[in-house]
Amino acid sequence: MKDSSPSTEPIGQNLIRLIGNLCFSVFVFSVLIFTVIAITYQPPDPWLESAPALTRLFTQSENATFKNDNSILNTGEDLQLSPVGASAASPDAGANPITEAVIEKAEERILGPSSKANLGCHKMAGGAVNCSDPRILIAVERFNLRTFKSIVFLEYQAPVSGSKPDECDVAWRFRNKKEKSWRKYRDFRRFKMEIGDNCEYNVGHSGGWHSGINARRPSRLNAARGTKAKVLTPVRDDEINDTIPSLGSDANFRKGRYLYYSPGGDYCKEMNHYLWSFLCGLGEAMYLNRTFVLDLNMCLAATYNPSKKDEEGKDFRYYFDFEHLKEVTSIVEEGEFLKDWKRWNKSRKKKVPVRKVVTYKVTPMQLRKDKSTIIWRQFDAPEPENYWYRVCEGQAAKYIQRPWHALWKSKRLMNIVSEISGRMDWDFDAVHVVRGEKAQNKELWPHLDADTSPDALLLKLKGMIAPRRNLYIATNEPFYNYFDKLRSRYTVHLLDDYRELWSNASEWYNETMLLNKGRPVEFDGYMRAAVDTEVLYRAKTRVETFYNLTKDCKDGVNTC
Repeated sequence: MKDSSPSTEPIGQNLIRLIGNLCFSVFVFSVLIFTVIAITYQPPDPWLESAPALTRLFTQSENATFKNDNSILNTGEDLQLSPVGASAASPDAGANPITEAVIEKAEERILGPSSKANLGCHKMAGGAVNCSDPRILIAVERFNLRTFKSIVFLEYQAPVSGSKPDECDVAWRFRNKKEKSWRKYRDFRRFKMEIGDNCEYNVGHSGGWHSGINARRPSRLNAARGTKAKVLTPVRDDEINDTIPSLGSDANFRKGRYLYYSPGGDYCKEMNHYLWSFLCGLGEAMYLNRTFVLDLNMCLAATYNPSKKDEEGKDFRYYFDFEHLKEVTSIVEEGEFLKDWKRWNKSRKKKVPVRKVVTYKVTPMQLRKDKSTIIWRQFDAPEPENYWYRVCEGQAAKYIQRPWHALWKSKRLMNIVSEISGRMDWDFDAVHVVRGEKAQNKELWPHLDADTSPDALLLKLKGMIAPRRNLYIATNEPFYNYFDKLRSRYTVHLLDDYRELWSNASEWYNETMLLNKGRPVEFDGYMRAAVDTEVLYRAKTRVETFYNLTKDCKDGVNTC
């Protein structure tokens, strides 16, 4: 028997071993490369669609199959994208919600560890209650926690007497659990109080939204005059601060670094197009560590106007929360910026250093080290070369993050949302019914019209929503009585049922008129869609057109 040695092993075995080692090395190297890419890669934007896909969407013809859906309007408070820094900077970042544990601690401080029945056990004549008794507030807090489970209660004011001896009016600030912003809203209600045999206070009945009129803040106008108003004035939201900030001195202006976009082809385009471009510019400013110059004047596309014409002269603050934008980003209003720029150049021989960028093909990365006071991007090319969002395409998409967390809907619109939801006691279901142009286009949506007919809706909703429930219908259907058949089974609510919230006697009307230099502001189609969207999101059960009511695809045939 001969001994084998490495030198005498068959060449085939050595070759197989060599190939195996080589393959294993390639595998390990591939895993390493993949791991590095996975760790370092960042998606260009929180939207589910890629930047090139959205570019195709915004530049296609009107007859294309893919059409932008304007019936649901998402902004930052709907996307849950707020970074740590933004939440930490919020005014009530450290505020603790009022929970059962918080109430128990307050109760222990008031009553002590001894028996509750031994403290103040006497009943006033006629069932009257002392609303200043801290136990009244504890009873109301517990009642609200049990009744309004979709609400986060943030703070209460001391109860005051109602219209009857056994009634107390209480005001509080709250936030809906489904809203991802830190904004507070206000309600005040009337409570009928009862005293049990153990001398504990209980809520026998509560009034509806804003029923506790004695707990509302006094009108500042009436307070100044020292008179009593016979007619209740609308509730003013003192937390809204959308004043235009000033840069201050010339020295402050000169110290700054600015990114200025001239108007481009985005002007008068649909709102989703505008936001995609606006957030590109704001994202570039953040990447360059510069202050973004914001033009508050907007052009609203014909899609949202009853006149079916583009309308200029709209104010950014009608639609979006300017105060929040100021808090989380560095912006300056265009008029203030141009005034300070002109004043500096007029009063000094040395002009402000400006770099003009005439094409979007100059990338943000190329401008990163530029020391000019002003980088002025100009968009004079023909469409679609003059769209702002082109700046964020290509390699720039890896570096520019659109700051969706900075863009919230207007607090004035959100107050309308809270009022509608509050009038339904936050206990409602909702259905989103898309009709309009899509229902008329049988080529792209062949079944939508029939599937959203009143009879079809009634039949389908029977299996989804219990009878006699509050049913809010968010829709672009223009005919108010279209959904009357559903009233036999549900308590139907439509946006037009709440028209007084933007009528000429409303706070929204008065406040927006001040922004518009004393001229009335129309409650336009974009505002309607924004309110519909937010009420829809607050429903306990939500039914969608393209997922629950029809088999048609949301974007047209063969796109599911």
